[in-house]
Amino acid sequence: MGLHLIPADLNINFVGFRKISYAVSILLILAGVCSLALKGGLRYGIDFAGGVTAQIHFKAPLSAEELKDSLAGTGLPGLVVQEIGDDGRGYLLRISSVREEASSPSALVREVLDTALKDRVYEISRLEMVGPKVGADLRGKALEALYLSILLVSVYISGRFEHRWFTAACMAGLLGAATYALGLAGLGKFFLIPVAVVITIILCWKLKLVYALGAIVSMLHDVLVAVGCFSLLDKEFDLTIIAALLTIIGYSLNDTIIIFDRIRENLRGDFVSPLGTVINRSINQTLSRTILTSGTTLVVIAALFLLGGDLIHDFALMMGIGVFVGPASSIFVASPVLLIFGGSISRTPPKKEDRRPRDSDGRLAPQV
Repeated sequence: MGLHLIPADLNINFVGFRKISYAVSILLILAGVCSLALKGGLRYGIDFAGGVTAQIHFKAPLSAEELKDSLAGTGLPGLVVQEIGDDGRGYLLRISSVREEASSPSALVREVLDTALKDRVYEISRLEMVGPKVGADLRGKALEALYLSILLVSVYISGRFEHRWFTAACMAGLLGAATYALGLAGLGKFFLIPVAVVITIILCWKLKLVYALGAIVSMLHDVLVAVGCFSLLDKEFDLTIIAALLTIIGYSLNDTIIIFDRIRENLRGDFVSPLGTVINRSINQTLSRTILTSGTTLVVIAALFLLGGDLIHDFALMMGIGVFVGPASSIFVASPVLLIFGGSISRTPPKKEDRRPRDSDGRLAPQV
């Protein structure tokens, strides 16, 4: 027998909490939006803002405070010192606002270190430079990747649960082509992509792609809450955080599909019960699996967060937020969307019971 954390007869009215859950979600999103507005937008890392990242290894241990004090008067713009490991030998230096015409960032870093740390023996093990133009292009590509993942998910969900592959594919193709064309015309992606997301949600609603609508709203909720939390914590956004966001989308989608699949299965066998009752029953039936999956994943993420070192710290933090918010949104956001807009969901009526006699193997017995 499998492990069951939840009693088999559990009957929590999850959809009954939808107003409270929506209020909490809106407050979290508004808090993140206000934080972004007060700070002038996201705090970009080197990948998106441009600059130089240098990983340095010292022969003798050196405290972070001593290194910061030594480099304080060097005039390096936006200098950030981050310790790697616990032995005081490895450090990561980040320098922002590097000009495109800076031909040798390695020479610049070496000159500064040789001047500030004359008696220290060091080695530069990694050096990366990203120009402002490249950083802006990476920001646009990252936003585009997030949107395309949501768009393709809408096609998959609509095809799997509503058998409307053609309608969803046409919608996604037209939206993708229009977004690409407008991008070529010079319309900024930071305006274009949010508008495209809103249009996608409206089209799913108008075309009655209810399962896709629930999944998209849930994923968008997870991304907005995670980004808002990072802004409130004053964390940087770089390519590793985008990778974490894409992973969160996939994780949230997996849990949503499990619940939606059970809802579809129960709808096929129950033509009488109200939709809300079927949704509650389905969530309660899959709750044990949700808790086990999320719990074991959080254990791994906690190990990464605590033992993985500074370089993976923010990635693990973003993953932890997503793994906590993702299953909650599947229950309290995606499922209530089905209840609100689920009038078009088809429910197979029960077939007339066949009372003809059958053999022990289930086949019809010979008729006399």
